[in-house]
Amino acid sequence: MKHVLFMILILAFCATSVFAAPFAPTLLKVSAASSIEYAFDGKTIEIPVKVSGTKALMWFFVYTKDKAETIAPTTNGFMGWHYVNKIDTCVYMSTNIAGDVGNNIIEWEGVDNDGNIVPAGEYTYYIWAYDAFGAKTRMAKWVAYDSYHTKDFQEVDEEGNPLANPIYYNKSQRWVIGNDPDDDTLIETCAVTLSSGFAKGDNLWMDQNDFDYVYQGVRYTEGRWDAMTKWKWVPNGAAEMQTDFGDNGYAQWSSACDSHSPVTVSDKNYIYTVDQAYHNVDGNSDFIVIDMEGSIIAQLDMSEWWNDPNDLEAGGQMNGGPDTHNIRNGYLFFNSHGSCLNQMVDPLAWLESEDEDDFYKWANGNGDYILDHNEHETDPKPWVCNDYNIGPYKYNIGPDANLFSVVPAYDMGAVSFGLLAPDGTGVGYLAYAGETAGFKISSNIVDSNTPFDGLYTDNNTGAYADSLDVKVYNTDKSRGVFFIGHDTIKGTISNQPVAVEEAAPV
Repeated sequence: MKHVLFMILILAFCATSVFAAPFAPTLLKVSAASSIEYAFDGKTIEIPVKVSGTKALMWFFVYTKDKAETIAPTTNGFMGWHYVNKIDTCVYMSTNIAGDVGNNIIEWEGVDNDGNIVPAGEYTYYIWAYDAFGAKTRMAKWVAYDSYHTKDFQEVDEEGNPLANPIYYNKSQRWVIGNDPDDDTLIETCAVTLSSGFAKGDNLWMDQNDFDYVYQGVRYTEGRWDAMTKWKWVPNGAAEMQTDFGDNGYAQWSSACDSHSPVTVSDKNYIYTVDQAYHNVDGNSDFIVIDMEGSIIAQLDMSEWWNDPNDLEAGGQMNGGPDTHNIRNGYLFFNSHGSCLNQMVDPLAWLESEDEDDFYKWANGNGDYILDHNEHETDPKPWVCNDYNIGPYKYNIGPDANLFSVVPAYDMGAVSFGLLAPDGTGVGYLAYAGETAGFKISSNIVDSNTPFDGLYTDNNTGAYADSLDVKVYNTDKSRGVFFIGHDTIKGTISNQPVAVEEAAPV
């Protein structure tokens, strides 16, 4: 009998030990020389690249370097799909390159995208890579992955230094990445409860100066105004509204009060949101800046980009958004599930100069056949951009440290996301291993030199139930947030000699 009890205790201990396994993903890492010498003579150059952790699908890019200030606002491409302004631009983009774990070679013939030899000089090169071959790894099982949201990953602390363990969060939960994915007791919860007549915006944002506080956009459903609110986050309790923020707790503005506004992002000095009403034919798209005390200090009309009466007349919508936002390196990224448009802007440059030209950095719209709407001859509304009745439905935009953006693409078959380069150049539609045509909520990136850097996404292989705040998955296989390996690096290609210490072999 004692022997049986002893075995039961051993089995119980083993079960507990298995249950308590921390999340420790295998990272994908790519490395190459930081500086490469090339004669720009049209000969093929071989660039040694080392891949570690997992196999990779890679792309190689060559960009102008330090030419941003000489690039005036420019619209080009079929149907004017590409807009760039004061930003270095793509000279060359490769097709995808399969990289095995170990040493690899990337070749470049010194030509641009049109096959012309690139003039001698100094250029920035990028390598962007992700694991297209391995299965997703669950980061957390019992946290919900919100739809229509921004980057719900806190990567730096209040001083701006990288967190060793980033925080995933949504409108009611926080989760420290690295916790045991199956242990629901490690979830920190907090409820933001609004008064009658108010509805939450589509995300919540942590105060970048003090993680004890959060910002929540709200709609007044019985009137014509929206507001930003500030709350104290009470772990495993009820959030406390901060009435000293704004006017008795509300930083308020007149609004068309649509169903998916306002969405919130912030840096350490300002809170940013957009007032948009894509269901209304007379709505607008105003970018709004709020200071830390809750005063609206600036507003910019973005209607020239996001509103189109021609789309309305053709059977689409007047307003396309934006209704999803993100932030990286001081730049804001906009898109919408109901529009073809993706965009990067520089709010601080605009606030400093008060010149609208300093705001818009790039835009990717209809014309490049990547994340476009109604681009097929058989589509009933050819090239209508603002159309929330056709895919791809883009529920977020996730930038990495080098400003590449992943955009989930639902209703495009067995693809996972569209990839955009740092100037908005469309790279293509990409897929995770085993992808299906199922619903795609989000793809975001942690990229701050942590043990958890990579892509984070949903794994919707089953049905889902929709509630006001979150998507709750019905199958064990689909539930939670998942990890896929990702890395991005950059260096310099120049016709100038490379110092010996910078040219060490990979």
